[in-house]
Order: sequence, then C-alpha cells, then structure tokens
Amino acid sequence: MPTARQALLDAALRALDDGPWRTVRMIDVATLAGVSRQTLYNEFGTKGGLAGALLRRAADGYLAGVDRALTAPAPDRPAAVALWTVRAARQDALVKALLTGHWAEGLPRPDRRPGSRGRTGGRPPPAPGELLTLVRDRMAAVSPEGAAGRCEIALRLALSCVIVPVPGDDATDSRALHLVREASRTAGAGQAVAGPPLRAAGTGQAGLSGPSRTAGGRSPR
Repeated sequence: MPTARQALLDAALRALDDGPWRTVRMIDVATLAGVSRQTLYNEFGTKGGLAGALLRRAADGYLAGVDRALTAPAPDRPAAVALWTVRAARQDALVKALLTGHWAEGLPRPDRRPGSRGRTGGRPPPAPGELLTLVRDRMAAVSPEGAAGRCEIALRLALSCVIVPVPGDDATDSRALHLVREASRTAGAGQAVAGPPLRAAGTGQAGLSGPSRTAGGRSPR
C-alpha cells in the first residue's frame, strides 16, 4: 500500500495530466490522494517542495532504469543505457527536461535559488550535468577496463537523439542503437573520447564533467 507521500506524488502527476503546473492547486492534489491538505503541507512544505519532490522522483526512476540496463551483458551495456535514455525521455517529460535543461511549458521547474532547500524541504533535483555524470559513473563502474570511452560516447549519442529525435518512436530508437553500435565498433578500448565535455543544450552545464552528486514519470504532453 503506498505511503501518504507516494500517494500525494502520484496525485500531483495526475493533476499535471489535467493542466499546466501553474494551475495545479494543493487542495486538489490532497483531494486526489485522499488525504488532508495539512498532510500535504506536512510532507512537502510548499508547492515548490512538491515540485522538487516530483522532479527528484523522476531522476531516481531514470537512474534506477540505468541500473537495470547495466545488468545486460558487458558488450551491450552502452547500447542498453542509450536505448533506455531515449525511451525514458520520450515517455516522461520530466526526465527529458532533467536531461536536457529544456523545460516545456506547463512543467514544474526546480528551485535552485540560494536558500530554496529550506523553503521546499529537500535538496533540489540534479542539474543536467550532474545527472549525466551520475549515469557516466555508473556505466564506468560496471564496464570492463578501457570501456569508459565507449560508455561516454553512448551517452553523448543518446542525448543527441533525445534533443533531436527522428520522426517516429521506433525510428528514434533504431537511430540511437545504430549510432551507438557504430561508435562502439570504431572506438578502441581505452581510447579517449574526442571533443569537449558534453553540455546539456541551453543550460551552460557541463554534462559529463565535474563531481558526482546524489540525485533526487511523466508522459510528454
């Protein structure tokens, strides 16, 4: 049985299905979850706190999927992570925004202002660069020695397919897999990845450099 917190987050996502985040009211979320409004405020403090929790849960769900993809046989792990990244971003607009830094109209946004943690009751969700670094570190930790370069290339290519998808879901998936497999064939074991660190489009955040930080579904509309 879901906890009150889980029920409230699920209710917030249902409310988001019915309209943009700016129109979602705390009382409506509490009613959908079948709890009192006071319970909602006790859990999240503010509407900003509820938004931050939604985004952290989306990041956690994406990273859990990365971990599942990394149970694939060693040669297939970069492709499995790339395919999961493309599919997760397509299925969940919050994941896409967290990965790219592009926030579609109507989505809740992270509050990264100084002191916001005290107002929202929790850490902000990871920025694009932080999230991608967490993925890269997970891939490198389970990959054979010398395969870190291929893992990073896979992540770069997956993100490119997220930002500029090929028309048609299957076409985008196929394109991502084709790019990753072609890159894996040409990248030698232990070869350094060419080019500057990946930057999430529009954010100015370095995508695959910098320290790792702990990270925290929404269908695209």
